[in-house]
Amino acid sequence: MLKTQFKEEIINIKKGQMITPGGNSISACELTCLLIGSLARPIVPAGQSMKEGKWDRKLYSGSELYGKTLAILGLGRIGREVGIRMKAWGMRLIGFDPITTEEEAKAAGIEKMSLEEIWPLADYITVHTPLIPATRNLISTETLGNCKKGVKVVNVARGGIIDEAAVLAALESGQCGGAAFDVFPEEPPKSEVTKALIAHPKVVATPHLGASTSEAQVRVAVEVAEQFIALTGKSKDYTSYLGVINKDVLKHYS
Repeated sequence: MLKTQFKEEIINIKKGQMITPGGNSISACELTCLLIGSLARPIVPAGQSMKEGKWDRKLYSGSELYGKTLAILGLGRIGREVGIRMKAWGMRLIGFDPITTEEEAKAAGIEKMSLEEIWPLADYITVHTPLIPATRNLISTETLGNCKKGVKVVNVARGGIIDEAAVLAALESGQCGGAAFDVFPEEPPKSEVTKALIAHPKVVATPHLGASTSEAQVRVAVEVAEQFIALTGKSKDYTSYLGVINKDVLKHYS
């Protein structure tokens, strides 16, 4: 097994699996930013209303992102890229990550804080962590209760990081002002809770489109090809095994 620098990820050379951890980052980042915007301005229902022949400007009034606080949970590649882009919209950026240093966060314009400090400050929360025991239901009834009323949440990372039942209840009570999901615990969604969440008028849902761009697919294919060339050990141009930290294991498969 080749262990990687990315939490909970392993590549099994015997099975011919190759990781390309950076290929989808920009696409996932951009989708996150678009979903944040869709929670601020109800573009989806307003557009559907227009298709139905209606014209109701008052019903679809929104709010500005400028001056609002965005909490980014997980400050890896995607989280930091989201921060860079949303700062350009005039948002205040705060974030949490157990590994990323304060200096690394600051370079992306993000003020690193503890989770306890983040909850009462955030107007928007976006998660960019792996799904591991420590992050399952990271956004829960308890954490939502510690947030300001009307907080909005986004998940383009992994289904299960946000407790869907907790968000549904918070949407009904008004504690959560809106939610956007691109990922779900089951895909396609099967549970009644997930279906009810997707159907909620304050929810924007997409069918796991984070990596669904032509550019991301080309980038991943190129990275796979470059790494396979590197594995041969015969190229001077391609020599790195992206993400691998125990390269000595490779000699057993050469």
